[in-house]
Parts: sequence; structure tokens; C-alpha cells
Amino acid sequence: MSRFLIAYSTTDGHTVRICERLRQVIEQQGHSVTVAALAQAEALDLPAFDSIVIGASIRYGKHQPQVAQFIGRHQALLEGKANAFFTVNIVARKPEKNRPGTNPYLIKFLRQISWKPKLLEVFAGKLDYPRYRFFDRLMIRFIMLMTNGPTDPKAIIEFTDWQRVEAFGRQLSEMTK
Repeated sequence: MSRFLIAYSTTDGHTVRICERLRQVIEQQGHSVTVAALAQAEALDLPAFDSIVIGASIRYGKHQPQVAQFIGRHQALLEGKANAFFTVNIVARKPEKNRPGTNPYLIKFLRQISWKPKLLEVFAGKLDYPRYRFFDRLMIRFIMLMTNGPTDPKAIIEFTDWQRVEAFGRQLSEMTK
């Protein structure tokens, strides 16, 4: 049995749902899993975990600054353990942009950091116009208009491929140093 930490950064909460599904899959394989926001993960005994997974959402083309900061502070520790990184973004709804080698946001982020995760994944997120503040709703609708996405201000669309999330969870559970 291995001890996993899944640390996350989320904007609207969907990344947390993905982390919880990963937790379920990994625990079904007999491992222990802690899911925590990056700020909470800072207070944990990070060396006590066998594997560390970081998940982060995208808003306006970027991960929250705390993601790169956490990685920078703990890069040596991450590199000494089984590790993985996944990103959650709406552009991944498009088949040509839903893989680590084709997702522009993940590619850009990996160029900005020196850590090389052992396992990478990309998941499409959720569009929830009614939940967004006015400015965000307006900006996201504009982005969706430009990228041929849904623009109905009442739309709630979950693009996440949960079977892919579960497959990633199984990959994670088999991860070793």
C-alpha cells in the first residue's frame, strides 16, 4: 500500500471533483489517498507520501500562480517520488487539444517550470455560465464565441471524460519511483 497526496488548485471546484474521482479509483487499488488544496498541502508532511499528484485548473489561459510556486518550493521532493501532473481546461473539449502533447496550456506551463512530471494528463473541464460572475461570464462567452464553443448564458456543460479520469487513476495507482 502506498500513500498518495493529490494536491490541487481549482477556480470553480471542478478540479476537486476530478481529484475525488481519482481518490476513489486509487483507493480501490488498496492505496491510501489524501486530497488537499495546495495551500493545505503545504502544512502536510510531504516526505511521508510515496506519490504526489498535482492537479490544476486553467482560467484565461493560465494556472493560478500558486501552482508553479508550490512546484518550485518542492521540486527536489517531487523528483524523488512517484509524481504526476494534470491540468483541467475547457480547450481540452476539442479532441485535437485533449492530450499532454497537444494541449497548448499544458505545453506552455511545462516550458515555464523546470520540473518534469513522470506522468501527465489533460482533462476537459466544465462550463457553468450561471455560476460565473458577470465579468467572467462575459469573457468566457467571448472566448467560446471565438473558438466555436457554446455561448448560451444559461448553459451548464460538463466536458469531462470520466472514463479517462478513471483510467488515469489506475495509471497513478501503478506508479512507482
